[in-house]
Amino acid sequence: MDENFIRQRMTELRLKKGVSEYKMSTDMGKSKGYIQSISSGRSMPSISEFLYMCEYLGVTPGEFFDTDMSNPALLHQAAEIMKTMNDADLKAVIALLSRFKSEHS
Repeated sequence: MDENFIRQRMTELRLKKGVSEYKMSTDMGKSKGYIQSISSGRSMPSISEFLYMCEYLGVTPGEFFDTDMSNPALLHQAAEIMKTMNDADLKAVIALLSRFKSEHS
């Protein structure tokens, strides 16, 4: 992994969230060109900015680097909902997902 990976992954996750570089920059309290400067390779976020960026994108740092997750923010949201489910509901969700997967494989 290198700086290019961070730029590309941030762009991928930002687009999946449906926000522009400008909006993400201003939402994070930065100058309007902040995210564009990272995307273009002119700068890199500090560790604290990276952590805040992950929070903004709705992912953990681990999820940010896990390229096997195509949309970690949605998976994270689903996991948070499932944490509140009882065993019977979880089994029903798993059965539904298994059936869906077998039908679309």
